[in-house]
Amino acid sequence: MKSPFQNIGIVARPDTPNIQDTARALIDFLLGKGLTVYLDEAAAEEQSVYPEDVPRCCVASKTDLGKNCDLVVVLGGDGTFLSAAREVAPRAVPVIGINQGRLGFLTQISRENMAEGLTPVLEGQYLPEERILLEVFLMRDGEECGRSLALNDTVLSRGGAGQMIEFEVFINGQFVYTQRSDGLIVSTPTGSTAYSLAAGGPILQPGLRIFTLVPICPQSMTNRPIAVADTSEIEILVTKSGDARVHFDGQLFLDIQNFDRIRIRRYHNPLRVLHPNDYQYFKTLRQKLHWGEQLI
Repeated sequence: MKSPFQNIGIVARPDTPNIQDTARALIDFLLGKGLTVYLDEAAAEEQSVYPEDVPRCCVASKTDLGKNCDLVVVLGGDGTFLSAAREVAPRAVPVIGINQGRLGFLTQISRENMAEGLTPVLEGQYLPEERILLEVFLMRDGEECGRSLALNDTVLSRGGAGQMIEFEVFINGQFVYTQRSDGLIVSTPTGSTAYSLAAGGPILQPGLRIFTLVPICPQSMTNRPIAVADTSEIEILVTKSGDARVHFDGQLFLDIQNFDRIRIRRYHNPLRVLHPNDYQYFKTLRQKLHWGEQLI
């Protein structure tokens, strides 16, 4: 089969029931199509695949998957997808997900229909979609002391002591407000159905070019979510940190000190997500959020 994707990377979620069987079926399927398979080294080390399947693949780090692959297939839930996305986005490699988790907003193909779902994609029949990411810098005493990407959200939150934190928010250098709260969520449209939604933020179509700033339990009831263009640069000056942290997609974090500045902007590369041709965003929302079905 002549495919636009000749080198396929696999990222697999560890400690998942039947993940090794699913990974073997995927490897057999891809090799049977005459494609080269690259396996995430973490999946090999954590035995997300059977040991005897590892020599059948090229093993590489997630970062190197971005360098060597034309497509990355994620076996797992949305958390596994987020982790892979932050690594491969700098290389503009498309990603598609096989759902092994629960919600599966980002992983659209079921493991039961994996071969049927992937075959048209490998033949070039798919719906491409670009998702914006956040690029976040932590500044301390005028120096950068940490940075990360985030596909869903960046969250400034109070720590284990449970005390509210205080901070000032600036957008494009203009002062917006001072807030005393449990924290602030800066979300992409992709993350609008995650923590942001639970905190009262709006649901955003994935293709929108905006960020939302959603307060977490603000002391003042007048602090409401704000939507800004994705060309905006957001800065958060933390004036009373306690033991606060800034989190990236709920998977990575940095500790915050008083007068740290968190600078957030759109990352220059979007993530290219591939969907099956029958993908419908609002159908996914209905299924995942248990909305009512169409009556007529």
